[in-house]
Amino acid sequence: MRSRRRHPLLVPVLLCALAVLVARPTSATGDSDAPGGLNAEVVRLYDEASLATQQYEAGRRAAEVQRGRAQRLERLLARERQDIAALHGDLGRIARAQYRNGGGLPHTAQMLLADSPEELMRGQRAVWQADLAVNNAVTKSRRAEARLAADEEKAASAWQVLDRRNGELAEIKRGIEKKLEEAQWTLQGQADASVAAGACRGAVRLDQPRTRFAQPWVAPVETYELSSGFGSGGDRWASRHTGQDFAVDIGTPVRSVGAGRVVKVSCGGAFGIEVVVKHAGGYYTQYAHLAAVTVEQGERVAAGQWVGQSGTTGNSTGPHLHFEVRLTPQLGSGVDPREWLATRGVRL
Repeated sequence: MRSRRRHPLLVPVLLCALAVLVARPTSATGDSDAPGGLNAEVVRLYDEASLATQQYEAGRRAAEVQRGRAQRLERLLARERQDIAALHGDLGRIARAQYRNGGGLPHTAQMLLADSPEELMRGQRAVWQADLAVNNAVTKSRRAEARLAADEEKAASAWQVLDRRNGELAEIKRGIEKKLEEAQWTLQGQADASVAAGACRGAVRLDQPRTRFAQPWVAPVETYELSSGFGSGGDRWASRHTGQDFAVDIGTPVRSVGAGRVVKVSCGGAFGIEVVVKHAGGYYTQYAHLAAVTVEQGERVAAGQWVGQSGTTGNSTGPHLHFEVRLTPQLGSGVDPREWLATRGVRL
């Protein structure tokens, strides 16, 4: 008959699983009058939305782990019940074996008819060993069943708690994302008004995280999906696409890919709000369709420093960053941005 070792207690597992859910995202209550105003609020809401998403995903994974554990314990419990049923059958087999081994007489009758003390002792030991084996087997299985049932209840309760907490996190996440979307389009509205008036609002100073980049060149945005590439065709361009597009949401911080000096800040024309940076070696990088700029013309910038926030100003069909690398500040001297960055250790 199989014996089962008790599974470890669930308490440490539950503590680890719940730990990822302890830090609740703060509710988004933006202050448009604070330094940076709406621009800073969009950046802050991005961070809160990212944190809420991470916590929700961590909680969802923890709930799935606990759900699987509860299901595994239920299967073990079912097998343990089968073992208990088998034990009852073993009782009958042991009793029948006693009769067979005793020549048709039970051990008790053998002791009564014993011809010597030695035979009497052997009969007593046989009875004791048989009873002990049955009692031990039944006791162990019942204890194992009780432990498994308790562990199953704990595991089931744990994932139910995690599921409820995930529901709360999902609601917080939806609330933050709604506020973020509202702030993004308000920011875009302000940018469109500036472009229509042909008057840039000026640099918005944001509290950028103090990040030291080990490499001299970086991607223009931290998280992105590549969309239209250099040289691609389409109805949106007079000839070929002159840069590399990064699909990002409105308000995403845009970084200078390397150290340089801002030679142009503009808010009119097909590129909408744009920034152009000159780098060592005579190359220029352009960041276009922005919703805001965070630098002034003539300002020196470091690699990774924010130069603006992405948007969809100018000739744009949706939120994205249009990034170009040029041999001159003017349109028409572009080179493939992906190849240019790749030679500098940045692979998109």
